[in-house]
Amino acid sequence: MMRAVYTLIIHLYAFSVEMASFFNRKARMTRLGQWRTNGILREHIDRNAKYIWFHAASLGEFEQGRPVIETIRKKYPHYKILLTFFSPSGYEVRKNYDEADVVCYLPFDTPYKVNKFINLANPAMAIFIKYEFWLNYLLELKRRKIPTYIISAIFRKEQLFFKPYGKWYLKALKCYSRLFVQDDNSAQLLSEFGITNVSVCGDTRFDRVLDVQRQARLLPIIEEFVGNGGQLVLVAGSTWAPDEDILIPYFNEHPEIKLIIAPHEIHRAHLMDIASKLGRPSVRLSETNDQNIADKDCLIIDSFGLLSSVYRYGQVAYIGGGFGDGIHNTLEAAVYGLPTLFGPKYQKFKEAKDLIANGGGFTLANGTAFVSQMDKFLANPKLIEEAGCIVSEYVRQNSGVTEKILKELSLNVTFNCFVV
Repeated sequence: MMRAVYTLIIHLYAFSVEMASFFNRKARMTRLGQWRTNGILREHIDRNAKYIWFHAASLGEFEQGRPVIETIRKKYPHYKILLTFFSPSGYEVRKNYDEADVVCYLPFDTPYKVNKFINLANPAMAIFIKYEFWLNYLLELKRRKIPTYIISAIFRKEQLFFKPYGKWYLKALKCYSRLFVQDDNSAQLLSEFGITNVSVCGDTRFDRVLDVQRQARLLPIIEEFVGNGGQLVLVAGSTWAPDEDILIPYFNEHPEIKLIIAPHEIHRAHLMDIASKLGRPSVRLSETNDQNIADKDCLIIDSFGLLSSVYRYGQVAYIGGGFGDGIHNTLEAAVYGLPTLFGPKYQKFKEAKDLIANGGGFTLANGTAFVSQMDKFLANPKLIEEAGCIVSEYVRQNSGVTEKILKELSLNVTFNCFVV
């Protein structure tokens, strides 16, 4: 009964996306992308090959699962990779990802589309990354005895599965051959509801940020902006207006600080709003040259894809989003040993809570708290060094998750996948 209700809700959701596609670009991209999926599979799936299917909701989950994808690709090249996305923000960025043999959208979770997709994709194994508990897909994978896993998952009591009215949805979690979770709390919670095929392996994002650090780009223009290290460099990443309203007034009043700010949105109106708040000389990265960078105090990163390399030039990081829906990626900064500051909306992020607990992260309830913490750093630079060491050690201790997962897959998979 509840499965029928669930399927009806998915149909209604699909219909709403179709209606929205007439005036909403993202909805239109989703609709057209899903419409093309079957054709992509017919054209590109090799019926004589074995595919490991990875599904990521969006770009963030893809980056989280990327170390596993690329390690499998390297160690087991005789298996092909099928990568699916639900969100355009993931697919459009990674549709030409070299390490996957086939990349496409995942169709809506209705029985007809599920069967069509699995028939065409014919995966030997399915691996979901962190989220996306599509009931019809999971039940069909289980019915066909296709080993199915979730990696870097994290569970909280407030999720639907664990509510009295949501217990029917637990059958989705019982479809996995094994659940690889981030922490003991998740394992304990699942155990309370009878799910014990669980391994606590950690978060593959630690492996990913270490890979990114090793591949980080040298950015000479930012080196020139930073100069000889006479001023403290604060890197503010993925900021929104509420973050900037806290950061910029402090920066304006403290010439001993240089600011690199990489806003989450880089459309013209937002960039102009940032510029209007700045009371010290600034320049956009896209407009820099050897002549106009040396005398600037604020550098605005107005292009995507650089932030993970930019953090290496800072001493302190501010992570945006904490005064909105939730903070962005703290580990991108932590991998360089930067103390991390962020707003109060961090509760869903284990690494943020860990960093606060061990003294490498600092949550800020408001602008006053930001002023207080920055004043401490300026008055005693040794605090920055000590917090940075804590952060670096935290990242190091939590790496190696990919290998843990692959070892368990090879031990638990009963068909010939992962056998050389």
